Amino acid sequence: MHALIKKFLHWLLTFIYKVEVHGLANYYQAGKRVLIISNHTSFLDPLLLGVFLPDRITFAINTQISQRWWLKPFLGLSEVFPMDPTHPLSLKALISHLKNDTKTVIFPEGRITVTGSLMKIYDGPGMVADKSEAAILPVRIHGAEYTHFSKLRNIVRLRLFPKITIQILPHTKIHAADNIHGKSRRKASGHVLADIMTEMMFATSHYQQTLFASLLEARTIHGGGHEVAEDLERKPLSYNTIITRSLAIANALKNVSEAGEHVGVLLPNTTKTLCVVLGLQIYGRIPAMLNYSIGSAGMISACQTGAVKTVLTSRRFVEMAKLTDDAEALSQQVQLVYLEDIAMQISALDKLKALLQCATADYWYDHTQYSPDSPAVVLFTSGSEGAPKGVVLSHSNILANINQVKARISFNANDVVLNFLPMFHSFGFTAATILPIMNGMKTFFYPSPLHYSVIPEIAYEIDATIMFATNTFLSAYGKKAHSYDFFKIRYVVAGAEKLQQATRALWAEKFGIRILEGYGVTETTPVISVNTPIDFKLGSVGRFMPEMRYQIEPVEGIEQGGKLHVAGPNIMKGYLLPKNPGVLVPPASVFGEGWHDTGDIVDVDDEGFIHIKGRSKRFAKIGGEMVSLAVVEQLALQAWPDAHHAAVSLTHPKKGEEIILLTTQKQATLKQLTDASAGVAAINFPRKIFTVDAIPLLGAGKTDYFKTTELAAKLNA
Repeated sequence: MHALIKKFLHWLLTFIYKVEVHGLANYYQAGKRVLIISNHTSFLDPLLLGVFLPDRITFAINTQISQRWWLKPFLGLSEVFPMDPTHPLSLKALISHLKNDTKTVIFPEGRITVTGSLMKIYDGPGMVADKSEAAILPVRIHGAEYTHFSKLRNIVRLRLFPKITIQILPHTKIHAADNIHGKSRRKASGHVLADIMTEMMFATSHYQQTLFASLLEARTIHGGGHEVAEDLERKPLSYNTIITRSLAIANALKNVSEAGEHVGVLLPNTTKTLCVVLGLQIYGRIPAMLNYSIGSAGMISACQTGAVKTVLTSRRFVEMAKLTDDAEALSQQVQLVYLEDIAMQISALDKLKALLQCATADYWYDHTQYSPDSPAVVLFTSGSEGAPKGVVLSHSNILANINQVKARISFNANDVVLNFLPMFHSFGFTAATILPIMNGMKTFFYPSPLHYSVIPEIAYEIDATIMFATNTFLSAYGKKAHSYDFFKIRYVVAGAEKLQQATRALWAEKFGIRILEGYGVTETTPVISVNTPIDFKLGSVGRFMPEMRYQIEPVEGIEQGGKLHVAGPNIMKGYLLPKNPGVLVPPASVFGEGWHDTGDIVDVDDEGFIHIKGRSKRFAKIGGEMVSLAVVEQLALQAWPDAHHAAVSLTHPKKGEEIILLTTQKQATLKQLTDASAGVAAINFPRKIFTVDAIPLLGAGKTDYFKTTELAAKLNA
């Protein structure tokens, strides 16, 4: 009887939801004693697993849920083990049950998601797996969250018959260290289980596709009329509008570029720039994002390195940003194509064609024409430590990094991102632009992060819930903003430079917001790690993204930690170097091909949190000892908290190196610095201090150490 009912439900659910099951071989390979862990998307989940997983499995379900009258008939198809995941006796009974070589399903979140992402993972199921020595079989349910059986009403677009997939991953086991016991062992097991769950969420995400394919997928999920972009023109754009405009631009740009060509983009943070970037990618053109804050010489150098022959820009932007002289100099080296001219060439018939292409894109777009591993964008390194290089990121690099972040932090289509970071910066491109667009979040594009009084007002006006920024900008906004300007903010994520304690304290005290500090580099698309509401440690930059591997290279003079090398799906395709323009150099380090040497000195603690000690080039060797220039800057910040400081190392004819401190603090002296730094060894103080009106900055707000070193050398001459 049970077999007939199960067969009927199998047919019915497949008919209604087109259910697909992937990885059944992994189920059979897991053995007899198996703890099946699954994300919890809806009330359908137990039914789905009971019907589509082989055998008569046991469900360890929250006692209250198991009593639901409408669920009881379906649970009758399997054995039910009512339990409270927080109660020790329930867990002990479950351990005994598993030791009888049973296959048991448990939902480690203990509740159906109300965010659309993973909720808190309880330690109990991890301890059960550890004590019972059962194999852990991760199972990802996807699609049921869009049914009316989920708890995401008014958060995602619910549909009657969304497609549901059940993906079974290879089994694994929890191996807690033998020297850990009691509550510590339980916590460690829960930590491992949480990592298994987040790794599962990423591994089953759809990142092996092009950005345009991902955009079409996002439209399917959230609806073509869903608004996802807006700028100062105050004309919100839906998915359909963005796709139509991108196609119109793509069709027009076919005449001025070739497939595979690097096309320069010299444009501000607007919805038009978004459509230009997406439009170039549709037919295989590769946008090369130019940093207009570095002047014509820097942009010409970038174009030469990236073999850029054509640059897209706007007359209005050039005029308003006072780039007329830079544009003139650039035009002597490359062809400048103005968007105003392109717009004039797009006829009513062209617009109709783009509209029809948008409506039918799910049918005509060839997902295999361009590989997910083909280049999607060229970004240029900031040059804070030397000459800029081109960094080539693939479609899958960008989408992998987005899904890595998504596996760790919950966000949804109700979120509003205030994006003022320039798209020529990887933090602004991936995190603040592509991530929200591909996940149904509305992004408000603002052209400059330097308007310290305006940006808090914009955040207040648009009800912003998420911001990505650097310490420099957050410090300035915090001082200028009204205490209620960020009333809707859920997440503020800081990256690109060290988050200062003063900035952290200001935001906590004035706005009641805990800043989540992260870490990354352009070459990793950029996110390597980030603190999250669930995984947070003060002073760290968070834990590694899912499926990232790391190695620590010992550095002379550094006793704890070393130079960080990373590998993973978000590592760039390679560099474009000035000495060999246009030629891709794949990533490699002392640990082999595919590895990237970050140049950062870090320490990774027992819980996997990364602590940044400084850049390898941001150390000076004084008297045979390695001195962190970041530490010198911290001492200066403690002495003069309202000033800006930059420490650099210059060659010394006798001592080899000497530390020079540049500061905006008027009449700063070495005595003031030492008096404010009691107990600090003399080796950590600069040899000279120079007061300057301003420290050179890069476009993203970080200190430009290349120009700062040049300035220090002049002052020291």
